[in-house]
Amino acid sequence: MIDDKGYRANVGIILTNGQGRLFWARRAGQDSWQFPQGGLDDGETPEEAMYRELREEVGLEPQHVKLIGSTKSWLHYDLPQRFIRRNSFPKVIGQKQIWFLLVLSREGEEHVRFDTTDKPEFDDWKWVEPWEPLRQVVFFKRDVYFKALQELAPVLFPDGVTPYYLKRKDKKGGNRHPSRRRQR
Repeated sequence: MIDDKGYRANVGIILTNGQGRLFWARRAGQDSWQFPQGGLDDGETPEEAMYRELREEVGLEPQHVKLIGSTKSWLHYDLPQRFIRRNSFPKVIGQKQIWFLLVLSREGEEHVRFDTTDKPEFDDWKWVEPWEPLRQVVFFKRDVYFKALQELAPVLFPDGVTPYYLKRKDKKGGNRHPSRRRQR
């Protein structure tokens, strides 16, 4: 589903182990890591798409996870010009995403698999600290990852101890994440 501005409707999935670590998946055949994500099919709600993508990309079923949060509205990112297909219609300029936060049960870890489709999206995974995705994801997705993690931080860190990089303010009062720090 592509809106009239050229954004493809999509869901992002953040899995946690319930102890502040996040599920980080390696794209098949690449040295590139990201959270599971995927597009909405016609007539599908974001939550329905999330469960379908969870099953397709990492082999998990609803009984393996507990949904504990989601972003309130769509978060957008633009594709770099070199990734925009010029001859396609409708033209896709980026993605708009609803992000979901789920706790993966201990038993659920045993069910992670990447062979549920003919063309697997991922081939490995690991638990990481919440700051790692902000530094490792492809550059054009960093802002949307930051916004999703920042919005979901109160649920991810219910004891109220949000990591500094998800609450820092820059000089203009906006939030800054580690990938935006000045290199010296």
